Amino acid sequence: MKIILIVNTLILFSIVACVPPSQFKETQLQNQDCQEERDLLISDNEKLTVENTELKSNLEKNKEMLSRLSSDSLKYQEELNYLKKQHEQLNQQYNDLKKSQEDLLSGSATETRKLLNQLQTTQTDLQKREDELNQLSRSIDEKKRNLDELRAELEKRNQRLTELERILTRKDSAVIALKQKVSEALLGFENQGLTVTQKNGKVYVSLEEKLLFKSGSTEVDAKGVSALKKLARVLEQNPDINIMIEGHTDDVPVIKGSAFVDNWDLSVQRATSIVRILLDGTSINPKRLMASGRGEFMPVDPARTDEARQKNRRTEIILTPKLDELFRILETN
Repeated sequence: MKIILIVNTLILFSIVACVPPSQFKETQLQNQDCQEERDLLISDNEKLTVENTELKSNLEKNKEMLSRLSSDSLKYQEELNYLKKQHEQLNQQYNDLKKSQEDLLSGSATETRKLLNQLQTTQTDLQKREDELNQLSRSIDEKKRNLDELRAELEKRNQRLTELERILTRKDSAVIALKQKVSEALLGFENQGLTVTQKNGKVYVSLEEKLLFKSGSTEVDAKGVSALKKLARVLEQNPDINIMIEGHTDDVPVIKGSAFVDNWDLSVQRATSIVRILLDGTSINPKRLMASGRGEFMPVDPARTDEARQKNRRTEIILTPKLDELFRILETN
């Protein structure tokens, strides 16, 4: 069996060696564009996570400030009530003194001056208390206005956060449903080198080399084509899903003089082959797909054993829900 694989590989290398350098250069440029676009998506996702964390932190701070302002408002109200009570007492004293002054109007001049001084002192104190009362009332009014503004701003932030959480929840639900659909469509292949997992808000369809390619080849086997066609039908029915195809190799260098410059080249061409199969005879918009090669630089098992290398020779199809609505909300706010 190994001899047949080696012969087939040599035949394929002799055929692929005829690929023009210009076509290879174009493939490299496409790979670079895909890398940049992937980095942009990662950056957008990190920005979204930071934005969501900041919103939650600001919400907690605003809640604390609102609590402090409410406490201050109660304190000022108590002070206002106290001053009003004092104001009433002073008014009563003033009226009592005024009555006494009237009663003693015919009395001695000394007693009259004493009463007048007391009356003047009481009036001065009363005016001072009234000024303090007015100032405190203005301060309470200002605090109430600030509290109302803060409540309004907090309500806006709560609405925005609620909408963001609703969209994220809907996205997570879409990912779960998508994984279920993909798993059901590919059920017959999951014990033949294919796994479907969900992580980081994405669905990963990982296909081992034995299901897709012969060693050193970019031509997909019939069994692999069948699995990809089943997956394509699911992707047709879910147009709001972006699709990234990543080719991975082991750390064994390609044979010198073969059709491939290195493992980068091999992984990119394998990813491109899968893109063509997914598009062939389907209504999938090509703008949804990205093909990239990882070479040997993202192994699932770093051990230098035959078993580890077999695991690392794989193709991953990464399905990500579009976040256009979420980005629109962030931009408009």
